[in-house]
Amino acid sequence: MLSTLRNAWKIPDLRSKILYTLIMLVIFRLGSVIPVPGINIEVVRNIVGNTGLLSFYDMFSGGAFGNMTIFALSITPYITASIIMQLLTIAIPSLEEMAKEGEEGRKKIAQYTRYATVVLAIIQAFGITYGLFRGAASEGFLNMAVILLTLTAGTAFLMWLGEQITEKGIGNGISLLIFAGIVSGVPASVARTFLLAREGEIQILSILIFLVLAVVIVAGVVAIQEGTRKIPVQYAKRVVGRKMYGGQSSHIPLKVNQSGVIPVIFAMSLIQFPQIIASFFGPDSGAAVFMQKWLSLYTTSVGGIIVSSIISAILIIFFTYFYTAITFNPVEVASNMKKYGGFIPGIRPGKPTSDYLSKVLNRITLAGAVFLAIIALLPTMIMRLTGMNIGFGGTALLIVVGVALETMKQVEAQMLMRHYQGFLK
Repeated sequence: MLSTLRNAWKIPDLRSKILYTLIMLVIFRLGSVIPVPGINIEVVRNIVGNTGLLSFYDMFSGGAFGNMTIFALSITPYITASIIMQLLTIAIPSLEEMAKEGEEGRKKIAQYTRYATVVLAIIQAFGITYGLFRGAASEGFLNMAVILLTLTAGTAFLMWLGEQITEKGIGNGISLLIFAGIVSGVPASVARTFLLAREGEIQILSILIFLVLAVVIVAGVVAIQEGTRKIPVQYAKRVVGRKMYGGQSSHIPLKVNQSGVIPVIFAMSLIQFPQIIASFFGPDSGAAVFMQKWLSLYTTSVGGIIVSSIISAILIIFFTYFYTAITFNPVEVASNMKKYGGFIPGIRPGKPTSDYLSKVLNRITLAGAVFLAIIALLPTMIMRLTGMNIGFGGTALLIVVGVALETMKQVEAQMLMRHYQGFLK
């Protein structure tokens, strides 16, 4: 990997793309420390620190949410808008036809996604200002309006920043912004861990166990992320005019982790949403205490950890199947194969092909779903085993490894165009 990056740096146009990406990420981190005017940061930190989902959200924003900076909403409204548009594209025929129009159709859907992002950012900023952090915000219509506009403008700027990275830099801009936000908290966590180890509060053996487990987990994440079941496809020969087409072999790649990290985000948000609602009644209320005990992965109760882990695993597996069913349609794939004269050896075209694809997809999806559940719940197990407080969860690890692999694949493609040998074999 290092040799690939070193060779990439020697190429002027590729070096300019890498530098452009780094400059955009530096701008993102600078904006993450500029506070929103009219907000008491200490009150915000106390609320975020006592709520599991808010701490989870703060990690994704690179600490911008807990410090209530101009990028506090992060890029999550854009991600939510993208998921909504993806679901609507399947549900609404006109949007589905637009998506099939090619580049022009995709541009229109991207424009709709931007509008939806601004609307969601306004709604989210309103909910945070008037609901969650009402005690931290200064009174007065003008102050509230400034806070709403600042948070919304921050999200809109990040959306533009991500698109610029995608267009002029290296990698997917939105993914790299999330990657930078997550990774930015790693140095502080490492420094805090070694400080506690020096003071004797954490044993050296616990750190070594954690490092070994971390290497094993990362290796497992890479293996599953890259794992693919290739379904062979043979195309029959056909004559069109004086030319003969077909006769070649291909394959349909079915990824083991077809849905990515989306099911984990959905499941964690759903299980921790009641905790946020209960926190409105006060941290010492009966509802808040009950939710913290039985529906939090960070509870001190052994029974609560078991219950919340089982519920989380079930939700992750459910959302994995749900999202995979939305993003991959075996009937449509089988129909397209039949249309162009393709068939799976030993399987008849049409319904038998779609049934076969569904059968294979269900099997590998189960493996991917169980893998996602294990990775999402491993931080709790490691904390119990080593006694260390890990701020880098399984969801963050999936995102970081996935983004790193995809970015290096893009660099790899650029290097292969110039006859350099990379590290991804």
